[in-house]
Formats: sequence, C-alpha cells, structure tokens
Amino acid sequence: MSKTKQNRIVIIPDLQIPYHHPKSLATFIEFVKDYKPTQLWCVGDELDAPEPSRWNKGYAGEYAGTLQDSIDETHDIMLRFRNALGWDKPFIIQRSNHTDRIENYVTKYAPAFEPLRDIKVENLLGYSDLGITYLHRMKEIVPGWVMAHGDEGRLSKVPGSTALSLAHTIGKSVVCGHTHRLGIQHETTGLYGNNKTIFGLEVGHMMDIKQASYLTSGVANWQQGFGLLVQNKQNKYVPYTVPMINGDIQLP
Repeated sequence: MSKTKQNRIVIIPDLQIPYHHPKSLATFIEFVKDYKPTQLWCVGDELDAPEPSRWNKGYAGEYAGTLQDSIDETHDIMLRFRNALGWDKPFIIQRSNHTDRIENYVTKYAPAFEPLRDIKVENLLGYSDLGITYLHRMKEIVPGWVMAHGDEGRLSKVPGSTALSLAHTIGKSVVCGHTHRLGIQHETTGLYGNNKTIFGLEVGHMMDIKQASYLTSGVANWQQGFGLLVQNKQNKYVPYTVPMINGDIQLP
C-alpha cells in the first residue's frame, strides 16, 4: 500500500512590493523551488500600494503615477513563485489592508467605477492567469488551520499573540501576517487527557526596512522570515517559523 504524501505548505509573508528586500526574495523563491511544497500560501500585503492610502491623500504620493509599475512588478514576482512551486499545486493569497486600499479608494472617491470587474485587485494583479486563488475573507484551508491577514482582530506587539488572539475567537489555529513579526504561540485546553491545542503563527516580513521611511528611528520590532505548515503522521499540521538574516535563510 502506498503511503499518503506528506502535505508541506510554505507561507509567504508580507512582501510590501515595491519595498521588498530583493536578495531575501530571491533566496526565498529558490527555497520554494528546492523544498517542493505541496501548497503555497500568502498572508497578503504582497503589494504595498501606498499611492491610494489615506496617508497620501492630498499629498504628492497620491499623484506619483507609480501604482501600475508596482502592480506589474507584483504580478512578475508572483509568476516567479508560481514557476518555483509548479503549475499543478494550490497557490492561495489572502486579502489584506494594503491590497484593500485600491478598492477602498475607488469606493470612496470614484464609486461609479466600483462595479467594474477589472478594478478588483485580483484582476488588476492577473491572478487568474497565474492559477492563484484570492481569498476575500478568512478561511479554513486545511483541517484546523485558518489563514487570515492579521488586521481582523486585536494587534499585539508580542510575536504570535495577534494570531493566537484570532485563534481564540475562531476556535481554530490561525496563520497571519500584518504584524511583520515572526513567532508561534500555542495554548492547550481540555479535561482528563481530552486535550485541544490551538496555534497562532505569524510569518514575519520580507521588506527592505530601509525603505520604511515612516520608522523615524529606523528600527521596529519586526523579524524577516517565513512560515511552514507540515502535516505529521497523525494528519495534524505542525507550524514552524524560518528566520532570515541579511537575506539568508537560517536553518539548523
């Protein structure tokens, strides 16, 4: 009897294109190619989209004329991920506050264009051509695990706590981004050995922090890296964080 193939999921963190870290990104894509996961997930904020943000309203950034370039670059990078993964495996991306900026801007300032299908972010980014499933809300993708972006609940400065707080609300383990922090927290409850453990997994970021001009001190409690979910022999999914330092993956 043949053994069931182990499900191994690689989770892309916030990339914040065009403010991503090119070396880290190239190393990560090569890892995906070599690791041969069965699925690839992304927690969102793959595109930063500063131009339509409320912070830029009425300022020069709103009129920069660079949004299409960033959209094209995001599509090209997601194509690189798709080629590394293979075209026959699930590739899923979660909605996020940064990609929401485009549709929110249209809704608020150009509502006549809101019904147009091409305005939808997944269409702007050409995800259907890449075989990418775009989620507009949190969803349980594998048994016991929900992917969120991280802005759906209470934000914590402690790595893993934002995801675990969402897990408490949902009653299932949660993987998310948004915090740019890399960490795992878990909690076990039960009675007389009938236990249940839920996890909160936050998968860090892959941004070039030098381009985060809003960080006045140039530092933040952020960690570069990505996440893994690996199916064990009991068909449970075990979370892992993989840190990156100076663009290099830190594996034992």
